[in-house]
Amino acid sequence: MAYATEKIRNICLLGHKGDGKTSLVESLLYLTGNIDRLGKTADGNTVCDYDPEEIKRQISIQTTLATVETQGYKLNILDTPGSFDFAGEVAQALRVAGCGLIVVSAKDGVSVGTEKAWRMVRGKHLPSFFYVSKIDEENANFDNVYENLRGLFGNSVAPFVFPLFEDGNRPAGVINIVTRKAYKAENGKIVEAVLPAEKMNKVNRLRDSLVESVASSSEELMEKYFAGEEFSEEELLHGLHQGVLEGAITPVCCGSAYTGVGSLQLIKTLIDYAPIPYEGLAEHGVDGEGNETRVEFDENGKALAIVFKTIADQYGRSSFFKVVSGKVTSDMQLKNQRTGSMEKMGNLFTVNGKKTVDVKEVCCGDIAAVSKLAETKTGDTLADSSVNIVLDGIDFAEPCYSQAIAPKTKGTEDKMAAGLTRLQDEDPAFSMVNNNETHQIVISGAGDIHLDVLCSKLKSKFGVEVELTDAKVPYREKIRKSVDVEGKHKKQSGGHGQYGHVKMTFEPYTEGDYLFEERTFGGSVPKNFHPAVDKGIREAMEHGVLAGYPLVGLHAILTDGSYHDVDSNELSFKMAARLAYKAGIPQANPCILEPIGSMKVYVPDSCMGDVIGDLNKRRGRILGMNPTEGGEQEVVAEVPMAEAASYAIALRSITQGRGWFTYHFERYEEAPPAVQQKVIEESKFVDTEE
Repeated sequence: MAYATEKIRNICLLGHKGDGKTSLVESLLYLTGNIDRLGKTADGNTVCDYDPEEIKRQISIQTTLATVETQGYKLNILDTPGSFDFAGEVAQALRVAGCGLIVVSAKDGVSVGTEKAWRMVRGKHLPSFFYVSKIDEENANFDNVYENLRGLFGNSVAPFVFPLFEDGNRPAGVINIVTRKAYKAENGKIVEAVLPAEKMNKVNRLRDSLVESVASSSEELMEKYFAGEEFSEEELLHGLHQGVLEGAITPVCCGSAYTGVGSLQLIKTLIDYAPIPYEGLAEHGVDGEGNETRVEFDENGKALAIVFKTIADQYGRSSFFKVVSGKVTSDMQLKNQRTGSMEKMGNLFTVNGKKTVDVKEVCCGDIAAVSKLAETKTGDTLADSSVNIVLDGIDFAEPCYSQAIAPKTKGTEDKMAAGLTRLQDEDPAFSMVNNNETHQIVISGAGDIHLDVLCSKLKSKFGVEVELTDAKVPYREKIRKSVDVEGKHKKQSGGHGQYGHVKMTFEPYTEGDYLFEERTFGGSVPKNFHPAVDKGIREAMEHGVLAGYPLVGLHAILTDGSYHDVDSNELSFKMAARLAYKAGIPQANPCILEPIGSMKVYVPDSCMGDVIGDLNKRRGRILGMNPTEGGEQEVVAEVPMAEAASYAIALRSITQGRGWFTYHFERYEEAPPAVQQKVIEESKFVDTEE
């Protein structure tokens, strides 16, 4: 069934791991009749956590689309992982969501995940809602959670629904403050209950604060408010809706996924106050001339859609998209604006976890999926052939944790590489680099769990068992003084022999990696052999003499030599140059260079001391500290690459997940003597060349 745009709500579900997001979706689907049984995460039978990895780990590892259809409305709920390792999945969901619904446990209270979710939603300038879960569990305290939310995130936080307690502190239901009605769970159903008289004062007080917020939205309503007139239901609904859209009001709801209490009131809140797709943020992109442009919402316009997620396996892939203009039908051909190729939109379907329902068309503002697109990837724009606009893509955080990956069975390298490529279609938040220097394939992600899941998927989806190891650090070697040496290659084996003789000066070179120069006189080494000498030095520089790492910063000068009219050839002089290199470089005071990177660390004020102390232990140089607009501190430092390899895990531990960082290679510099000695010992380098 196709839904009109005004009947659609797109909601991103966020929160800390274990706060009950997936269970809440399960409750919403069950109470609205979209599923016929209530699954549990512990049993591995929920709609959203259907992936084998999710069932095994009992956590969400990917964004899952759940479609709640009720009362003629369609709520597209994007259930995102709470683990920080899968922030890329959250970025995908926020790209197409109209608002954020942040789940907070009444038992565990406001957590790091709550804070990060709030920053992400507000950073996207999206309206936000809070849902306090698990109000029926032991040690749950809604009032404390609400006060903490209000204290941390401001006076915009306002309760729309709060718990109804009976027999002391036993939660029996919820009270809707706007409608002033109470609801309970009886025999598996949610029924209206009598609102206790002793609760009326609290209900009226909280409702009056909402009415006051509505009154401040317009002069007309303000006059009516001061005149003591009651707002009509329509005026109150419209005013609250506008307040939510503008970010002036952040509704707080509550409930229990297990009993279903509060779930239907949450649905009503989302239907009434969450933005309709055309009320959300305007789309932006780049036109054919490279100019930034605003894309107007137009239900009757040309088809335009953004692909925000891809699911890939050994059988193919499905692309999830949101229509931002016009509509998409199953007989359409849309142009991929990145590749220029036409894609046939054949099999369109709506999604509820792993369950799909075929549809003929997807209207403006709606979310659906399509299978078997040939070249389309996450972040691509699909458009009518006459439209020349590329929509803004998805901002993924830079991968900050790297490991070398290799198959356990020799001969399956190609199979592993193919599997990683397919997984990269599904998860663009990780990167893969084939480092020719270290002869390793290095994958980078958000953390150790992220990479572990990728390895598990390689085994389950593509039949390749792999192992992770620390990525090798690409050290370099250089010389620190000048030396004069000679190299002579002479070989006689019957017939023509081999003869090459060079005298070389090797000295440090600061303006680049390598410079070859000849200063011979009188044709001691004919010019036609000079390239061979140059090539011999270049090849020898691939391995330094200390630990086998490439040599850089070398000025090689050919000063003299000799040749034989018959036995001299290019190979002979190349070998002579290599002999000169091996004789001279050990005399030129060689040393180890280590890569240094520029690091920017973003942490709360309270963690500054611990972070700086840890960076100092890692031989980091603190260059500055700057406050950020988000209220964090930016620590700018230079840190050796060898010391930064495990920093993602350490920073998460130090800051309880609040901190993050970026790291980029800056330059090479001489390593301290102790580090050099360690690198040399660990390399076990033996020059096997003759």
